[in-house]
Amino acid sequence: MAAVTRGSFTVFRQLLTHQYRCRCFRLQSFRSDRTIRPLSFRWEPSLQVLSSRTLHSSAVNRGPIVSFKLSDIGEGIMEVTVKEWYVKEGDKVSQFDSICEVQSDKASVTITSRYDGVIKKLYYDVDATALVGKPLVDIETESSSEVIQEEDVVETPAMAREEHTHQEIKGHKTQATPAVRRLAMENNIKLSEVVGTGRDGRLLKEDILNFLAKQTGAIIPPTLFLETQTPPSAAARPVRTTAAIKPPPATPKPVFTGKDVTEPLKGFHRAMVKTMTAALKIPHFGYCDEVDLSRLVSLRAELRPLAEGRGVKLSFMPFFIKAASLGLLQFPILNSSLDESCQNITYKASHNIGLAMDTVQGLLVPNVKNVQLLSVFDIAQELNRLQMLGTAGQLGTNELSGGTFTLSNIGSIGGTYAKPVILPPEVAIGALGKIQVLPRFDAGGQVVRAHLMNVSWSADHRIIDGATMSRFSNLWREYLENPASMMLDLK
Repeated sequence: MAAVTRGSFTVFRQLLTHQYRCRCFRLQSFRSDRTIRPLSFRWEPSLQVLSSRTLHSSAVNRGPIVSFKLSDIGEGIMEVTVKEWYVKEGDKVSQFDSICEVQSDKASVTITSRYDGVIKKLYYDVDATALVGKPLVDIETESSSEVIQEEDVVETPAMAREEHTHQEIKGHKTQATPAVRRLAMENNIKLSEVVGTGRDGRLLKEDILNFLAKQTGAIIPPTLFLETQTPPSAAARPVRTTAAIKPPPATPKPVFTGKDVTEPLKGFHRAMVKTMTAALKIPHFGYCDEVDLSRLVSLRAELRPLAEGRGVKLSFMPFFIKAASLGLLQFPILNSSLDESCQNITYKASHNIGLAMDTVQGLLVPNVKNVQLLSVFDIAQELNRLQMLGTAGQLGTNELSGGTFTLSNIGSIGGTYAKPVILPPEVAIGALGKIQVLPRFDAGGQVVRAHLMNVSWSADHRIIDGATMSRFSNLWREYLENPASMMLDLK
């Protein structure tokens, strides 16, 4: 019995050596608390081995406390507003885990962790202004973080750690988490074929899902898009469900307390001040017209069930956008930009047509990229995605930047005419009124029901004259009043 006891302690001492622990233990299963629990082991005399599965320890070696600073998020942004924290002090985080969501005057950005460790301090409250280059959180790092990263690939095919988290794409490295790689592998998708929209080109689950949808023609359920933004710590962040994509509730009535209240302009409201101040320095030329959409109403009624059968909600907007793109091919000056010195004009090759959208964050203008290459169904599919992201407050810089021409569907809220303001550096914008059923005379002089919509255009009068704007509007109206004519020019 004494010999057996001595033998067990010999094996026990061997298990406590650093090299043996690194080879046999899954450090991911260690708990982050510092409570040391009694060690338990089982001696199997018949097998003469000590089962390592019964040996547990909650002690994890900690490294230094690192101040995680808010890095430059581009486009000259120096400060942001902290909209939501996904972690709290004491939470354990891993690399690429979401820490918080910040909002600049251009877009909302999710900040992710660069370290494995424990959150020790949050430097800002919600709605506070965070400065680029200043500490955001303090993280007590784990001295064995590199070992933990290697453990991430234990259950996947053998590969180097660099191959697992990075992949060469045209000479540049883009990052992909294990979950993203697994999703791509399950759907037989090569990461080199997918363009990453995350920070520094990182591939996100949303990128894989969008790529899969375009390849198969399938529509991704809204919950999948929302899951791509959900951090691992469910307790630290409210769970978003499909209810989040419902139309926002009516704005609550202000409570008057008898005192004046002053608050600073932040986020998109602050951006609107800058943009509109610059926009109204442009001499605007206005032009209005009336469009008979009776034939388009009948065509949409026929195509709507087919689109819904493919999972896409088909509104009138895809037709308006495609007709505008066809018109821009004939009048490219409306798809241009003018430099600040008014010495050079740039004709844009891509038709990135924006749609002014009323969201919970305010007025945003995401755009559909390369409309000249898309079908009406493709545009409808992309609009569905943008509207879902806008409702959920998840429109990013990629969706909000790069616009070349804008349509504002003010008629979805009400009103027939508007005076839209150009969004610099664009040179033209259109505002669409609501569709009304009104009496009109047909070719035979008989009174008929007509579906009429008013459109109001604004153009930069420094480079666009009234005749050009009028001819473009006439062509756009002809495409919509006789939708069959669009078939001749569709690509």
